[in-house]
Amino acid sequence: MAPVLSPSARAGLGWGLVGIAAFSLTVPFTRSAVDGGAMSPLFVGCGRAVVAALLAAAALALTRQRPPRGTQWLRLAVVAAGVVVGFPVLTSFALTTASAGHSAVVIALLPAATAVAAVLRAHERPPLAFWAAAAAGAAAAVGFAWAQGGGPGGAHWTDLLLLGAVVAAAVGYAEGGLLARDLGAWQTISWALVLSAPLMAALTGAAVLRQPPGGGPAEWAAFAYLGVVSMFLGFFAWYRGLAIGPMARVGQIQLVQPVLTIGWAALLLREPLTWPTVLGGGAVIACAALAVRTRPRRTGAAARGDRPR
Repeated sequence: MAPVLSPSARAGLGWGLVGIAAFSLTVPFTRSAVDGGAMSPLFVGCGRAVVAALLAAAALALTRQRPPRGTQWLRLAVVAAGVVVGFPVLTSFALTTASAGHSAVVIALLPAATAVAAVLRAHERPPLAFWAAAAAGAAAAVGFAWAQGGGPGGAHWTDLLLLGAVVAAAVGYAEGGLLARDLGAWQTISWALVLSAPLMAALTGAAVLRQPPGGGPAEWAAFAYLGVVSMFLGFFAWYRGLAIGPMARVGQIQLVQPVLTIGWAALLLREPLTWPTVLGGGAVIACAALAVRTRPRRTGAAARGDRPR
């Protein structure tokens, strides 16, 4: 009989699912923004962080948040390097040539990468059943996205960029989830955005000077979503879920992301969607449900009963 999830576990998974729903539109909207060359990938990858940093600075100032102290700034730098700089910039360049469906092939590895990062950084010890379900979920997600994305065709250098993005995001998620227990969920991403703002503003300015951004209402709407939701509001829910944890288990919610992403790509970008894809998506979701219902071992902060702010 499957274990019954505690109210805390359900809350963590619920917040995580809200965050992943917000992130599921990131790849299609990034593809929409850079498609056609009206906006450069550097502008899209860095400019959205500038938009989010302005919102973050206003939120921190209005609520009079206490600044981080000591090593918290170094940990925020790790978060910023992973989710503010690394993932957005690398995926923006990859999506100049790769389709949203093809990109989901590599990004489908993110749940497994996040679980590994959580084990290494947070010293979580998921049971063997979790790893079996996570491995099955990763295989199903990659196979599902691979079939929908048209197989191994395409420029392979984009896969290297996407793999780098996966590693960057996994590290940023694990460190951010831990830091959110001390600073709070939305405060963590806000301080990370503010910390990286000078660099991202300089890179955005360089991108504008090199290629002034153009595009119509659709491209600018996509850019606005990336800045406001993908880069800012989505992390409110995601880091909240990871902070409640366990991070390795909550991270498996990301298995649903390629399913949602390819669904959005079919709806918004007119990429093909078939019945095998729908059935494959169901298999991915089933693996995710199995992974999140495994009973974790209680170690570290979880064993002491610590709770996020």
